Amino acid sequence: MLFILSSIAFLDRTNISVAGVQMREEYGLDQVHLGWVFSAFLVGYAAFQVPAGWLAGRIGPRRVLAMGVVWWGVFTALTALVSPMLGAVLPQLVLVRFLLGAGEAVVYPAGNQFVSQWIPAQERGKANGWIFAGVGMGAGLTPPLVTAIILWGGWRASFFVCALLGVAAGGIWYLAARDRPEDHPGMSSAELAHIRAGLPASGAGRHVATPWGLILSNRNVWALFTSYFAFGYVVWLFFSWFFIYLAEARHVDLKSSALYSMLPFIAMTVCCLAGGMVNDAVARRHGLFWGRCGIAVVAFILTAAFLVAGAAATDTTVAVLILAGGAGATYLAQSSFWSVTADFAAPHTGVVSGFMNMGCQIGGAITASLTPWIAAQFGWTAAFGTAAGFATVGAVAWLFVDPAKPLIRPGGMHSGAMSAPAGA
Repeated sequence: MLFILSSIAFLDRTNISVAGVQMREEYGLDQVHLGWVFSAFLVGYAAFQVPAGWLAGRIGPRRVLAMGVVWWGVFTALTALVSPMLGAVLPQLVLVRFLLGAGEAVVYPAGNQFVSQWIPAQERGKANGWIFAGVGMGAGLTPPLVTAIILWGGWRASFFVCALLGVAAGGIWYLAARDRPEDHPGMSSAELAHIRAGLPASGAGRHVATPWGLILSNRNVWALFTSYFAFGYVVWLFFSWFFIYLAEARHVDLKSSALYSMLPFIAMTVCCLAGGMVNDAVARRHGLFWGRCGIAVVAFILTAAFLVAGAAATDTTVAVLILAGGAGATYLAQSSFWSVTADFAAPHTGVVSGFMNMGCQIGGAITASLTPWIAAQFGWTAAFGTAAGFATVGAVAWLFVDPAKPLIRPGGMHSGAMSAPAGA
């Protein structure tokens, strides 16, 4: 169910990248102002990450996710109801997309709080691989699905369909999910024992006071924030501008753009699942540092290389394939981010992962607005090269993460902010 919610969340947030071509023509927006609309979503998304994580820890991820899905379904539909008759279009779009982002902010902090309470540590790589494979699935389905709906009923119809899908999935989630394994009617005693044996001694899921000072002074937290900022800058270049890049820089027609645009997201889905499995396998054999951090470092280095090579390619098909490789390589690291927060943050997983994800969305908001400016001033090769530079920063930041150092040790002691990473 978290895979499905993740897929629909990205369908609802990236449909505007495809519909944006028609919206620009109807509303007379240029690329820079459309970038502001893209960024508005990410600003709202970033601003509510920590509150979403805190709320999931207080009232449980089941209710938080259900409420969030209904909220973002409403504002997905309202995107299509923006009208010049109500005043200036740009402020309307910015406000609606900001509030859509605020609603979608609950998805991954609440989902990771759920993981910390349900998934044994040795299985979190695979679990997060599945959850974030939904990102690639949703974003990959967006170009052909939204294009088909636009050709059938216009760009507004695409937002109404996406909204209905989200609300339906949220209702199913609420009926099927429970906050704790022991509360689920389908839970067997053997499965419950297996889950409990793999959870940290600190006991994720207890309602304890949030140690804000420890969180904000912890080196793991800031290293992950920095690396996820870089991650967000790279991936939102694909989510917000790749379809338009193909249409306007590579001069690919609408239907071909929809097919080409699927490739990076197919690569994300496959590599996210593969990264999760490799993550757990390496962690079992060589320890958490190499399983979580080592995989992430390699992923970011590969990303930087693919982005530079793909942007420089002259043939469109070759360029798309190489750039898709860069998108996929980035997602080899996705499971590491969310597994490691559950590893060391325990009952505070929702807040810590929300803070980390705020970094990702800030990076995404910057690329959504900065990329068209760089492309206009210096060309698309420079735009992808800038993303490659951020990917390199992301690789370095992972060297400062120690997944084996808990935020709060059993007994209530906190981990030192300056301890060296295990195995580094």
